[in-house]
Amino acid sequence: MDKLKKFGLMEKIVHELEDLKNSQQAIIQKLAKIEVDNIELGNKRLDKDLPDMHQRVADNLDTIASILEDFANQTESFSDKNNIAALKEQEAIAKI
Repeated sequence: MDKLKKFGLMEKIVHELEDLKNSQQAIIQKLAKIEVDNIELGNKRLDKDLPDMHQRVADNLDTIASILEDFANQTESFSDKNNIAALKEQEAIAKI
């Protein structure tokens, strides 16, 4: 795999991880809203299961955030090491 193609795939994964992180944050917000609504309702099943669900999603969010940070740093390092900006410029010139 050439360097530009590899970098493009790395960037794609970074964006997908960002989307995944945002999705997990949205799930946490929805769970919190249900928990707040259930304070008034008092459903036993929700009382029992929601806190565990919330914790699992929060743990997943922490893991995703850590992976995203590491992978974004690797992607930036790869770009710097392989002078991706110059390679993109060369590719653009070659297409002219």
